[in-house]
Amino acid sequence: MPAVASSATPPLSPPRNPTRWLILAVICLAQLTVLLDNTVLNVAVPSLTSEMGATTADVQWMLNAYSLVQSGLLLTAGNAADRYGRKKMLALGLVLFGVASLAASLAQSPGQLIAARAAMGVGGALLMTTTLAVVMQIFDDTERPKAIGIWSSVNSLGFAAGPLIGGSLLAHFWWGSLFLINIPVAFIGLAAVLRLVPESKSSNGDRPDLLGALLSMIGMVGVVFAIISGPESGWLSGRVLGSAAVGIVGLAVFALWELRIPNPMLDMHFFRNSRFIGAVSGGILVAFGLGGSMFLLTQHLQLVLGYGPLEAGLRMAPLALMVVALNFTGLGVKLLPKLGTPGMIVTGMSLLAGGLAAIATLGSESYGGMLFGLLLMGVGVAFAMPTMANAIMSSIPVEKAGVGAGVNGTLMEFGQGLGVAVLGAVLNSRFAALLPAVALGAGSLPAALAMARTDADRAAVHDAFASGIGTSQLVGAAAVFLGGLLAAFLLRRAERDRPGAQPGPERQPEQQSGEAEGSKPSGAVRPGPSGAVSPKPSGTRPE
Repeated sequence: MPAVASSATPPLSPPRNPTRWLILAVICLAQLTVLLDNTVLNVAVPSLTSEMGATTADVQWMLNAYSLVQSGLLLTAGNAADRYGRKKMLALGLVLFGVASLAASLAQSPGQLIAARAAMGVGGALLMTTTLAVVMQIFDDTERPKAIGIWSSVNSLGFAAGPLIGGSLLAHFWWGSLFLINIPVAFIGLAAVLRLVPESKSSNGDRPDLLGALLSMIGMVGVVFAIISGPESGWLSGRVLGSAAVGIVGLAVFALWELRIPNPMLDMHFFRNSRFIGAVSGGILVAFGLGGSMFLLTQHLQLVLGYGPLEAGLRMAPLALMVVALNFTGLGVKLLPKLGTPGMIVTGMSLLAGGLAAIATLGSESYGGMLFGLLLMGVGVAFAMPTMANAIMSSIPVEKAGVGAGVNGTLMEFGQGLGVAVLGAVLNSRFAALLPAVALGAGSLPAALAMARTDADRAAVHDAFASGIGTSQLVGAAAVFLGGLLAAFLLRRAERDRPGAQPGPERQPEQQSGEAEGSKPSGAVRPGPSGAVSPKPSGTRPE
């Protein structure tokens, strides 16, 4: 067995790059910019509603256009990076992201902003797939866990810091400034990437699956459009049912297509791996709860509690600070050997769900209860997200680093878009059901207030909106909690069924690398020191 271990070691032990930590800083900056644009626009919802005359559905599409385009293209971008070079795709993504950000800042109508946000999603897809793939390539076995921890911290920070940065900008500038700040970041990042980042690609990289990308985008857009349109058009209307049917058929055809072609965008045989399924289900629901809650919380702070954009952003800061503090101090890394991957995920997702429930029940009237919920959410995100990313990457062959990053990014983007759509739909339905008669048919809170004639009517409108937000947060909490239980169950079963697995909490990565080699069949997929997977000598499908 020593020969097997030796032959599997070289792909996991690249020589150390002397500028690797500077490269990590550059790609984390690019990653942070992409992630900030997932949430930075949330604090501008009231401004967009009043200045552009945008309806609630328009605002949701402004948010979802970005995440849905990314979701549809991430896997294709990962394949392209593996085949044509991760440095090339990283540079191209920065250029596209910068140009589209300029177009977004100059938009004059909801339609123009939605189109610009979709174009930003194309550049963002290229950036998100290449950042994690580059981390996997430039760090060796010893340093890679630390590097992935820093990358995960930035990944988590992007969701929480967006409202703070957005609020700071809106306090002094117009909403277009939210996109203008991307331009210097893209320029600096491009110069650094061209100078510092080494080129890397797989010698047998697969060709991009363009039809698969198209089918996945059709499927996801169709399903989310149905969710967004349901409250306004009626859940049994032809528009909603037709959109849902197109989405479901699109996703089904996508799965069939991926099973038939020799170079699939997503190898559907990965779904035979219970570890992969557990990580996927958990990843979607963490992003679902986090993305949907950001959409709701900024409106809660501004439209219910009456804070301005900057004040709302500052009051979201505890969530970001908690995530950064726990990830950079390495508390999650220290707890992982004791709790194991399933234990870390169920703990993190339970805390995230508890935070959402606390905000819904304790924060409806004041910020005090909301602060407690934000801190709980921060602890949950810090525990769950890095663990989830590692579980996903350890389920995919190492030569598919770009695809693995694409899977991880797809879960985050699709989960967040789905969270905004589903929880936004719950909000709209509850809000419409509780509106007083004078404001029936209003598509947003400002429109309903404009139709109100008396102070009592206006109070009833505010109460209806607050109730809708609380109900949406509770729905999100339930989904995240149940998802944590499901993910933990699947991951625990995967560990129990793994050849040579020992019961109990996970061992440290250093222990995994040198143990139980003799107990594994020749050619089995085994976890590497950083959680990555060494490929089989022949074939790359998971066990």
